[in-house]
Formats: sequence, C-alpha cells, structure tokens
Amino acid sequence: MDFNHTEEQTALADSVARFGERDYDWDSRRKLARSPEGYSPANWATFAELGWFGAGLSEEEGGFGGGPEGTAILFEGFGRMLLLEPVMAHAVLALQALAGLPGNERRTDLVEQAVMGDPVMALAHDEAEGWGLVSWVGTRAGQAGGAWRLTGGKIRVPGGQAAGQFLVSARLSGSIDDTDGIGLFLVDGEAAGLTRKGYRMVDNHLVADLALDGVEGELLAQGPDALAALTRATHHGIAAACAEMLGAMDAALWQTRDYLLTRKQFGTTLNNFQALQHRMADMLIEVELSRSMLFQALAAMAGPEGERDRALAAAKVAISNSGIFVTRNAIQLHGGIGMTEELMVGHFYKRVWVLASLLGNADHHLDQFMDHTPIEPVPADIAALG
Repeated sequence: MDFNHTEEQTALADSVARFGERDYDWDSRRKLARSPEGYSPANWATFAELGWFGAGLSEEEGGFGGGPEGTAILFEGFGRMLLLEPVMAHAVLALQALAGLPGNERRTDLVEQAVMGDPVMALAHDEAEGWGLVSWVGTRAGQAGGAWRLTGGKIRVPGGQAAGQFLVSARLSGSIDDTDGIGLFLVDGEAAGLTRKGYRMVDNHLVADLALDGVEGELLAQGPDALAALTRATHHGIAAACAEMLGAMDAALWQTRDYLLTRKQFGTTLNNFQALQHRMADMLIEVELSRSMLFQALAAMAGPEGERDRALAAAKVAISNSGIFVTRNAIQLHGGIGMTEELMVGHFYKRVWVLASLLGNADHHLDQFMDHTPIEPVPADIAALG
C-alpha cells in the first residue's frame, strides 16, 4: 500500500484543513453545540458543494472515486476540528448501506440524493442488546394493508434528530440474532407511527432513539442482500471512526505540546521537565501506532473477508485504547484547566469515548478479532518441553 497521498487525496485533505481553519474555529463550534439544531445547515450545504458526501464511493457507485481512503482523510480532519455535523450518519453509514444494495434504478436515485446531501439520511440499526453485532435485529416487519409495517425500536441513531429519511433494519423471519431473515427499509422521517426522542451525547453530538409503531416502510433489500449492505456500512463506519479518533488524538497531542511550551512552573516552561517529556513521548508513540493500525485496516478493506474483519477489529481495539490514553493524558498535562468546557482539549477525550463505543466497543471487537484469527497448533518440539 502506498502511504503517500495522490494529487486528489492531497486536495481533499487541504480542503478539509482550510475549512477547519477558516470556518470552524473553536468559538464557532461551541455556538453550534449550543444551538437547537446542533449543527449548521449552511455548513451542510457547503459539504455537498465540495463533494465530501461522495468522497468515499467509487465512480461506478455514484461517488467521486475516493474509496475508504477518501473517507479516512475526511474524518481524520473532522476529528481535529471536532465536527458536529452528522456526516458519519449520512455519508458513511447510510450512503455505504445504499451503495451495498443490489444495483437497480431505485438504488441509483437514492445514492444520488445522498451524495447531494438532501435530505439528511441516517441508518437506524442499533438496538439495546445488540452491542455491535450486525445480525442483531429485534425490530419486526410484516405486511398489512398492502404495505410493509415496522414495529420496534432503535437506540442512539447518529444523526437521528436531523434526518429526513431513515434506513431501518427489521426482521422478516427467524430469531433475533439470525444472519438470515433481515430486511432493510426506507422510512420517511415524518411517517405516521414514528416517534423520535432526541438527546445530546457527552460529546455534544445529537442522536435519537426511535420508536416504531406500525410505521410504513419501503423494502429495499432482504436476506443476504440486506445483511451485506449493513455489514458494508458497519465496516466503513469502523474505519471512519478510527480515522476520526486518530485526528482527535493527534490534535490533542500537539495542543498539549504547545501548552507545555508556554506554561511556566518554578521559573521554567513545563516542556523542560523530563517526566513530562516522557509522557509526551508515550503519547506520540500511541498516535503513530494508531496511524499504522488505520493504514493496515484500510489496506485490508478490499481483501478477503477474514483478513478484512480481523484488521478492522484490531484497528478498533488498538485505536480506541490509544485514543483514550492520549486524550486522557492531554487533560492531565493541562492540569485543572483541561477539565473546563471552554478549553478544546477535554472535548477530544469526550469525542474519543463516544467513537470508541460506536459500532461495538473494544471488548466486542476483541472477541471479533479472536473469532477471525486461526489458532495455530503448538509445534511438537515446543509441546514436548512441557
């Protein structure tokens, strides 16, 4: 894998960095976090104009050819600025699920709408006891009055408060964790019987719990096709979350470096204390380890299923743990001021905590890693040693 950016990837990274510097300073972000919408519709329109929503899709699928690497570039930049807009919900989880559906005119139309950013879309899949398992679907779907009707609930739907349309997973047959019998439905955000309860997460991102009581939905896929779409969305979501955590911990590291260069204690700046130098070195090692793990995961995205699943699980575990370590230490090295709402560094820690639990926490992905790792028999000469 070539770790150097292509011309197009460099331009994409530069556009994200310029947006963060020009239009998304810390004061602007704090105002958005306190607003009722929780994000800026004007920024959303800008993202659509810049082509960011389609950056993670190939041209054949209706995107702009960036693939997972394009998504990672975007989200590493978003992590540095602590972006509030629901791009993960719309452009990764929902759009990648749509792109994973069987090719037909309806899919093409929906992908085009999503790339243009209107309406905002969200994937409603997680349920209270699912814990990141893609096949866990308890919401039920059945036909009544010539239409599909969905009954059940979804929790912590990213972008759920802003979404105009939902992609909702529901079970057509089988038990709650069967890999078969799942359907994927398109549901209007104003559909009768749909109730959403929006709330703010610890990182100031707005999510929603959905209650569905006989809600009408359009069946887009079922069986293996629906599971494949949900699996694809989950894989791309994990890669995007890892990239965003990398951006957040990288920004926290260098903000901490700048603080140590200016803050004085006992007549000298804090960067001269050897213990703090060692702490910063440990943080830098974790950041670079995370970068390597992300590269490994991106390289495996197009590989065999077992290799891909193992690499993504390993990346989620390692980067989650590293992100919490780096951002926690960044707060400690800032001292009491690091705990305040006014300083950005503490918010990196909150965002990493949320991302670490998104699409399955580290414990879940450690189990997934072990499930996809073949156990080699102990060589006879070593076994003989007792």
